[in-house]
Amino acid sequence: MTRLIAFLRAINVGGHTVKMESLRWLFESFGFSEVQTFLASGNVIFSTTAQDPADLESKISAGMRKALGYDVSTFVRSERELARLAAYRPFPRLDVEAAAANNVIFLSGPLDDPSREKLMTLTTDIDRFSVHVREVYWLCRRKQSQSTFSNAVLEKTLGVRSTIRGVNTIQNLAAKLASSNPGSPPKSDPASLVGEDADVSGDKKDVLHVRRGNG
Repeated sequence: MTRLIAFLRAINVGGHTVKMESLRWLFESFGFSEVQTFLASGNVIFSTTAQDPADLESKISAGMRKALGYDVSTFVRSERELARLAAYRPFPRLDVEAAAANNVIFLSGPLDDPSREKLMTLTTDIDRFSVHVREVYWLCRRKQSQSTFSNAVLEKTLGVRSTIRGVNTIQNLAAKLASSNPGSPPKSDPASLVGEDADVSGDKKDVLHVRRGNG
């Protein structure tokens, strides 16, 4: 069995609110085991014998669409990949300390050279970017509300789907996985971590009703 992490795009924004209990139930219904969620923003840890991340992303996205009635882009990473993401430091420490936000943007695949060039045209006095394998690191010097950059801007510019998480969230999740026992994973997370994630949707709580019909 391999333990993986699925990052779901906009699971709890845009008027949608999914109970974490329902999300865990869905992943179990897809045939995964040892399912747990991390924060209320679409981060799901699970175990499976399947090995192909692209197939898993397609399976999860299709299952979510069927259950919820709307598209949920999915980005799957291994524990090792997550550890590397958490440890990677593309920006100088002092710049990070002075910035208002430091984020990781998950993509479905590496950017080619033309796409990298397009991405860099989005650089401003506020926003800096660094490409690393299948992710983009985004350092925002001011509040993100003052930036012209957003997930929607990135997707429109590059023609790809993506989802954003705070670097603190990635580091906390990597630390959790490194210290946890895969045989008995915890089901919940410290409330103090909520708010670290760029995709967290405020005060929304357990409200969505998953379709559990036979269709």
